[in-house]
Amino acid sequence: MEPDARTMARLKPGCICKGVKLIRLLEAIEQGAMTVAEVQKACGIGDGSCKGKRCGEKIAELLAQASFS
Repeated sequence: MEPDARTMARLKPGCICKGVKLIRLLEAIEQGAMTVAEVQKACGIGDGSCKGKRCGEKIAELLAQASFS
């Protein structure tokens, strides 16, 4: 990820309900979270007013883009 994209991730929402920034989701994936549930647990999200609908979709997109080796 380019530094500019990483900076933007610090500003963009990852979970609107819980007020968690996108960078936290990315960091959880970088630290080994490989499923939506693992990212939600690591970030303390998924149980807000939407019950993980919005952040779950975003996490799934991020996981699909991540390269696991």
